[in-house]
Amino acid sequence: MSALTFNPQSFLLEGKEIRLLSGAMHYFRTVPEYWEERLLKLKECGFNTVETYVAWNLHEPEEGQFVFEGIADIETFIKTAEKVGLHVIVRPGPYICAEWEFGGFPYWLLTVPNIKLRCYNEPYLEKVDAFFDVLFERLQPLLRSNGGPIIAVQVENEYGSFGNDKKYLNYMRDSIKKRVHDELLFTSDGPAPSMLHGGMIEGVLETVNFGSRTESAFEQLKKYQPNAPLMCMEFWHGWFDHWGEEHHTRSSESVIETLESILQEKGSVNFYMAHGGTNFGFYNGANHNEEVYQPTITSYDYDGLLTESGDITEKFIAVRKTFEKYVDLPEMKLPPVTPKKQYGEVYFTERAALLDSLNQLSSPVASQTPLTMEEYGQAYGFIVYETVIKGAYGKQMITVQDVHDRGQIYLNGEYAGLVERNGDRSRIEVDITEQETKLQIIVENMGRINYGPFLEDHKGITEGVRLGNQFLFDWTVYPLPLKDLSSLTFTSDEAKENHPYLHRGTLNIDEAADTFVDMSGWTKGVVFVNGHNLGRYWEIGPQQTLYVPAPFLHNGKNEIVVLELHEHKESIRFVDQPVLG
Repeated sequence: MSALTFNPQSFLLEGKEIRLLSGAMHYFRTVPEYWEERLLKLKECGFNTVETYVAWNLHEPEEGQFVFEGIADIETFIKTAEKVGLHVIVRPGPYICAEWEFGGFPYWLLTVPNIKLRCYNEPYLEKVDAFFDVLFERLQPLLRSNGGPIIAVQVENEYGSFGNDKKYLNYMRDSIKKRVHDELLFTSDGPAPSMLHGGMIEGVLETVNFGSRTESAFEQLKKYQPNAPLMCMEFWHGWFDHWGEEHHTRSSESVIETLESILQEKGSVNFYMAHGGTNFGFYNGANHNEEVYQPTITSYDYDGLLTESGDITEKFIAVRKTFEKYVDLPEMKLPPVTPKKQYGEVYFTERAALLDSLNQLSSPVASQTPLTMEEYGQAYGFIVYETVIKGAYGKQMITVQDVHDRGQIYLNGEYAGLVERNGDRSRIEVDITEQETKLQIIVENMGRINYGPFLEDHKGITEGVRLGNQFLFDWTVYPLPLKDLSSLTFTSDEAKENHPYLHRGTLNIDEAADTFVDMSGWTKGVVFVNGHNLGRYWEIGPQQTLYVPAPFLHNGKNEIVVLELHEHKESIRFVDQPVLG
């Protein structure tokens, strides 16, 4: 029998009534060195449970190659939660949304013949089962029925917002059930009737996700599930940001008002996100609202109870005070604040032009037509497509048909213009005056879509390149995942505007502490610290600083590399406060 059960009014843990006070924290968004300290803070806020998604793309980056070390060490994360005294809720997907690249799906799924995601499709289910075999073998000893801290496991994720394939949902339920046996299984969906109807499965507890209007959300849930306790599985007390938007915040007063209404209804709650963390590297996701592609920023601060760098907030204190009205809590004993340092300016004395470094960073592939990143076996980063136009055609339109997501075009090494996925920005006018013109297109994958009907989001050039109406063939292609920059040759040459350069400098420090790189004044690019990809920056904001956790630094010399795509500056600043908008 499951350790966590329920009656019509409440949850029972080993037969004793329990109200689940849970906070979401994703192991893959916080460096492992900080897991314990952040989890301790959640415990001290009054939470008895932590919830995490499982990011499939982190654990199986290439098919059949599994990673469970470092930031992907989910077992240690769960054991650490147990050590500080928290129960654990696991949401293993396979789809997680989470504003995470491709909703947690690995990129290579897009190369599987005849695959259809999130439905009863055998090629898809075969890949999910192969991953679940490996994942659940690791999770089994951590289940409550085996003496571990995992008390509940989610089936799929907000499926009612996507589809209505009950055969698929039943398969997912049975697939997880045979791996976890009697542990409590649940689903979570938005409070609309269509979402609840689409996402619920027989024999599985339904929970509901919302940020306000508790009464109507719980009323809908009771209509569909009258004989079970109420739980808000995602209480949205903050929100995430897209590039070019305002930074989202939500007042403590408004959060507490909704929290009180959940607790007064005897509801359980999971704060999404109690601690948000960071989309390090190229792992940010994106949304698509039918017309506009909206990539998510690097910070996943989420206006959470803990900041991106783990500091407690006014909201944290207000939530603790509210919990105290409903449950007995011991005196709060917070771990010390993680130190933050302002290291000042780092100057760049050397650089490498990206287009001159292609053979150092990549192995070229000959290709009759320009294919997508996935077809070249590339997950993330940038890709350069190169061909030669023969004939002095004069004024022409170059069209990059369905570019995903942003392309910089060069003719004989000179910048010609920008093409972008959004709006009518797929073509530029050029003047072809030479008998032979080298055309190069640098395309940036800015994050695969993580939510909604457009999940199957191939990257790079997805359809082709035309000069007028004539498609161009015979390409050389350079995949640039930028995982390893050690082969680059740096020089003191001047950087040319609108040409991408990698700038290198040194940060000398006596003591490693958390810090933030202030990128204001720079245009668009990526920052690497000692080989760690911090993520993207972009002048359109709202985010202006990138978080650098102390474990990425060491005493003495630290190598800083900035890939800037457009306008080049001579220095960056390391500051002790974030600027998120």
